[in-house]
Amino acid sequence: MAQKHLNLCGRKVCCWQCYFYVTDGWKVYPSFIEPGDHIVSKTYMTRVEGENTRLRHYLARLHRKTLCYSKSVDMLKYSIRLLLHYLKYREIPVFS
Repeated sequence: MAQKHLNLCGRKVCCWQCYFYVTDGWKVYPSFIEPGDHIVSKTYMTRVEGENTRLRHYLARLHRKTLCYSKSVDMLKYSIRLLLHYLKYREIPVFS
């Protein structure tokens, strides 16, 4: 099961042009990530999980058991982009 999910995830992530990947050291990761690109670090993982928590805090649609919002992938992408724009620039773009 884990292999199937990592294959799916790997196909999505490979186009992101990442410089490195931070993981918690799960034994399956080295079969997917080159040693020079792989960082196993509790400190970095804490940061990543902190960012995930922050996103879930601001976007109710990311709560694991919510029924209140559409689960449309497009709407999720737009919501995250809008939130990141707001967090970076402290303004909400208004389109006419």
